[in-house]
Amino acid sequence: MVSSCQTRSILEYLRVGGRGCCRGKGRAEGSEKEDSRKKRRERKQRRESGEGEEEVADVARLLLRVLHVSENSAPLTVRVSPEVRDVRPYIVGAVVRGMDLYPGNALKRFLTSQTKLHEDLCEKRTAATIATHDLCAVRGPLLYTARPPQDFKIVPLGRKEVKAKELVRQLQLEAEEQRKQKKRQSVSGLHRYLHLLDGKENYPCLVDADGDVISFPPITNSEKTKIKKKTCDLFLEVTSATSLQICRDIMDALVLKMAELNKYTVENKEEGSLSDTEADALSGQPSDPQRNPSPRKDGLCPLVVEQVRVVDLEGSLKVVYPSKVDLASVPPHVAVVR
Repeated sequence: MVSSCQTRSILEYLRVGGRGCCRGKGRAEGSEKEDSRKKRRERKQRRESGEGEEEVADVARLLLRVLHVSENSAPLTVRVSPEVRDVRPYIVGAVVRGMDLYPGNALKRFLTSQTKLHEDLCEKRTAATIATHDLCAVRGPLLYTARPPQDFKIVPLGRKEVKAKELVRQLQLEAEEQRKQKKRQSVSGLHRYLHLLDGKENYPCLVDADGDVISFPPITNSEKTKIKKKTCDLFLEVTSATSLQICRDIMDALVLKMAELNKYTVENKEEGSLSDTEADALSGQPSDPQRNPSPRKDGLCPLVVEQVRVVDLEGSLKVVYPSKVDLASVPPHVAVVR
């Protein structure tokens, strides 16, 4: 009888896992309950402090919202003259609002990504050329035309006002000097694109409502509309001598890259800031020590992509971007609301 009781006790002991098992199990269950209670308290605190709303807002900031021409009280329009037909006939434009270029190295990343697009998708500007402008300095409607190089002036990034013919001559001389100093045929910077103008009697240019040339593709933009750290609304242009579809594809890539850059800025919340000198060196612009832009107080916003219409001189539509076929394939972290 005693032996039978001892056997049952031993079996029961082994069934529950030996000495201390029940106590360990109790501690584990207690720890899980405590963790659960702790998580509930943290969620409650976040709700009460509004942190949960900030997390939702962060997700919303990754949206691309398309603003149609019909919804825009003052849409930007680009008129195209017949003179570009034999020079560089294709252009696509877009307005992007809500870009945050101020925190940390956000502007540096933006300029670097534009350079990379020029090298890769744009095939060193032979397939297409990107130009980005501070929308605040752009006065529409714009005129995309072609003129004899001695007949128009531009204030190139980092340079004084000069006629297009003289600018090209200066760049050619600089390229020759580079070759002599480095003792090789390759050159850097804008000098690499001079051959794209070979044999052209007229040069393409984008002119604003003031009559100022703000873009001279594929060479340079104007100092008038240069991008700064405090720039948040941009006018984008893509021009090509090859095809309109290439312009649309590259504009898609540029807009999506901007969404990715904003996503990175949201997630990393950098405290440092790119110096004016570094930013200007990347964009080919001289620094202005008198300017000290303040960070935006409202934080990041969802990017709004406003449609830009390209029309001929009679007003007939040539292309509108983004249309319903543009921005069709986007990464998971970007949602396009039309």
